[in-house]
Amino acid sequence: MPPYPSYRGLEQSGELAERVTTSMQLLTCCEVCPRQCRVDRTVRKIGYCGAGYLPAVSSYSPHFGEEPPLVGLYGSGTIFFAHCNMRCVYCQNFEISQCKAGREVSFDDLARMMLSLQDRGCHNINLVSPSHFLPQILNGIAIAAERGLDIPIVYNSGGYDSVETIRLLDGVVDIYMPDAKYGSNEVARALSDAPDYVDRMQEALREMQRQVGDLVCKGRIAQRGMIIRHLVLPENLAGTDAVMRFIAEEISLDAYVNIMDQYRVTGPVLSNHSDPLFERLRRPITREEYRHAIACARKYGLHRFA
Repeated sequence: MPPYPSYRGLEQSGELAERVTTSMQLLTCCEVCPRQCRVDRTVRKIGYCGAGYLPAVSSYSPHFGEEPPLVGLYGSGTIFFAHCNMRCVYCQNFEISQCKAGREVSFDDLARMMLSLQDRGCHNINLVSPSHFLPQILNGIAIAAERGLDIPIVYNSGGYDSVETIRLLDGVVDIYMPDAKYGSNEVARALSDAPDYVDRMQEALREMQRQVGDLVCKGRIAQRGMIIRHLVLPENLAGTDAVMRFIAEEISLDAYVNIMDQYRVTGPVLSNHSDPLFERLRRPITREEYRHAIACARKYGLHRFA
């Protein structure tokens, strides 16, 4: 296993600083995520995600509602980033992702947040919705590492990531925690305005798995690896069977999968009364729908569940 955490070696060799330089160049004609907006974010131009040059943070604190291997006794050090590169109509964090509930901070401020969470005993730095701020986050990690950051980095994304930018995180991120939202691009287009979601998600998860492998814990605390999240939607709109088959056949039978039952009716799905697809989302999932999702995973041989 590489040194723990892995970015310490990159910081000491100077490679981490080089990654920062390379990634920041992506902002001049933005190619950070699959949207490929090509706006110049260094002069505060705004692309699809709504983000500019500086990272925008909604909140940061120890969090005890994440998966048990991340939480431990002292919590996962979550930093919630504002904005998003998707438009999920049922987003559970709608105010943060689509209503600009955050403030811009400097790279130095971002580094101080990471160090503060470490000082509070958090087991990791958990970057929530980081895809559109990847270069800025690398910059913050580099500053924090120089000042003594030495706990694992968790990349907690919606799964709509560019494989080219994920490669810049090789040796930086110890734990990936992506969503695998959908088994169908058609549904992804309708519910998240991401018509190529399945293709980009699958590419990204393959690369994440190549970098860190299956989840490894020391005691009960995650040290390295990947946790995959899948939110069950009413009437199987998420395409759970196809998602679980992909994970089992192309990621790993030992993948750690969190099949989530906490769907709630929120966001734009509440306000659109004409779309019949939205009507199908205006209720919680049933116990039978959740049991079906678990059965799909077991059918393909998956066995590590949160």
